[in-house]
Parts: sequence; C-alpha cells; structure tokens
Amino acid sequence: MRFTSVRGVAAARVVTPLLLLGSLFLLFAVLLPGVGTTVNGAQRWVGGGLVQFQPSELAKVALVLYGAYLLAAEPKRVKTLGGLGPYLLVVGLSVLLIAKEPDLGTAIVVSFAVCCMMFLGGVKPRTLAPVGAVIALIAVVMIAMHPYQEARLTGFLHPGSDTSGAGFQAKQATIAVGSGGLTGVGLGESVQKASYLPEAHTDMIAAVIGEELGLVGMFVLVGLFGMFGYAGLRAAHRARDRFSKLLAAGLTSLIMAQAALNLFAVLGLAPLTGVPLPFVSYGGTSLVITLAAAGLILNVARRPAQASARSGSRRGTAAAPAKLRVVEGGTNTRRKRSASGTSRNSGRRHGGARRTGDRRRRRASG
Repeated sequence: MRFTSVRGVAAARVVTPLLLLGSLFLLFAVLLPGVGTTVNGAQRWVGGGLVQFQPSELAKVALVLYGAYLLAAEPKRVKTLGGLGPYLLVVGLSVLLIAKEPDLGTAIVVSFAVCCMMFLGGVKPRTLAPVGAVIALIAVVMIAMHPYQEARLTGFLHPGSDTSGAGFQAKQATIAVGSGGLTGVGLGESVQKASYLPEAHTDMIAAVIGEELGLVGMFVLVGLFGMFGYAGLRAAHRARDRFSKLLAAGLTSLIMAQAALNLFAVLGLAPLTGVPLPFVSYGGTSLVITLAAAGLILNVARRPAQASARSGSRRGTAAAPAKLRVVEGGTNTRRKRSASGTSRNSGRRHGGARRTGDRRRRRASG
C-alpha cells in the first residue's frame, strides 16, 4: 500500500499488460495437476507450506486495471457492445477459469466490479443487459455442476432443512451474531469461534465480531466500509484524468462488492460463497492485494492537488477535470450546456427584434 500510494497510478499504466498476462497464465497453471494446491476441495493456490499464492486475487485487480486502461484510451468503446468485446472476452475467460477452481464467490465479485466500472464509465444499462444475462446463465450452470454449491444455495433458501450439513456454517454464524446482543460478550470471549463456527478466522470473522462486540461493533464495521466507499468514489470524482477516475471507481467497487457479499452471507442474506472480508479476514494474498488496491486509490486521491498546482503555475488556471457519467453527472452537465446555449440564442433573437422595432419607430417619428 505504501508503494502504490506513492507511484502506483504511473506504474499501473506501464505494468497493466504484464499483470493481465501474468494473472491469466497463473489462472491456467493453478488448474493443472501437480501445480495447484487443493484445500477443502478447491484448487485455488500455487505453492505450498508457508509460501502460497492465490492467482484469482491478482486477476481481480488486473481486470480492473485493464478495463480502466482500455476505456480511458478509447472512450468510444462504451457506446456499443462490440466495442467492449475485447475487454468482455478477457473478463469472461478469467471468470470461467476462476469458477473452474471452483471459486464462484470471487467470480461474482469480479463480475459485479467490472459491470460497475463500465456503468460509471458511460456504458448504458441496456448494453450491459445481455452481459448480465450471460453471467447469470454461467452461474446457474456452475452451481448445477458442483453439488456442494447447490447444497449451499438450498441451505440458504431453506435454512432449517439441514442444520447439521450444508446449513451448519450459516446456522452457527447466526447463533454467533445473535449471542452478541447489543454490546457483545467481550473481546476474546467468543464461544462459537472455539469449536462451533468453521473458518472463524477467514470467511466468518464478521460473525465473531458480532458475538464479541455485539450490534454496536457490527454497526462500526459496516460504517467503516461505508466511509471507505465514500472516500473511494470521492477520489474518483476529483481525479484529473479518465484513467484515474475509472481506476478509483473500479477498485472501490471491487472492495465494496466483496465486503457486501461476505457480510450478507454472515447475516444470512446471501448464500455462503467463501470470499474473505477485506482488510479484516486472515489471509496473505487477499490482504496484500487489497492493500495494494487501497494504495492505488490513495494515489489517485493525492494527485488532483499536485496536478492543479502544476497547471495553475504554468497557465494561471487549473485544467478542467475529465468527466465520468454517474460520478460526475455528465448527462446533467450536457443538459445545462444545451439549456444555456438555447437561452443565449433566444436572447440574441429577442435583442435583435427589439433593435429592429426601435429603428422602425424612429423612422416613423422622423
């Protein structure tokens, strides 16, 4: 985070193609026998022992970087689905490889973040509708192909049907959050994390927070993520160029989507997907990549003042920032411009008519 907050955006422009190719190569490699490490039935890691790396975490950031790079270099691509074709093909390939591991939760997070970034970049909802339909179809197929994912979905729809099997983890998470009450049982005093709640240090860490710190602690946790989302979109709003705007908006959407999916699963509002809670859950690759993404957002937030100071010293005035539709309200800006242009034209026409009438009256009186 320290490195990317200082020189992250400038370096990201240069290394984006390398990161994308490297992440695709690792996503292929992790599925090969003897290369990927299998844990709990999922083959998601490369390496062994203390040195393990999860390629899907790198792929998430690489896809956002590539999308920001492509849409900033060629803004006209957002107008048609064909223009978005190269980017969507790369995203589709990556999502299929991630879902093949299987890691459906990360595939959902990536899909949501990419759609948010394209929408903020100016892609119309009707253009994204076919993409959403394809993603939903792929999700249904992947769930049907993996029985344990189908069992998780069934456990979510019918929580009390199998509390000792597929619904065990969700039930224990609900018990943990409910046991906390208003202020919790106290730090370190959780009973559920000792032997009842599976993956208490990773996917279910929010349930432990709910038990130890209660409803107050959960409100603080959700409030902190809300502040992070506001700060990220504010950085996107104030950024000086289109690449920085798309980068900050995409990375903020990525982190917020993962946090929302994890919290919803813990509270029983969504099926369990196995995604960690950003900044909070235990995990090497996830934590490092998330902190690097946060550093990029910090670098975007720092650049506007530097850019405006340079432009002000050179030209006396600050350059107008690039616009993003939604974040900047670009549609309203165009309407205001057209309205002001119409009022000026009408003013000229009325002024001309008044001057002509005055000249006619002077001739008549003379």
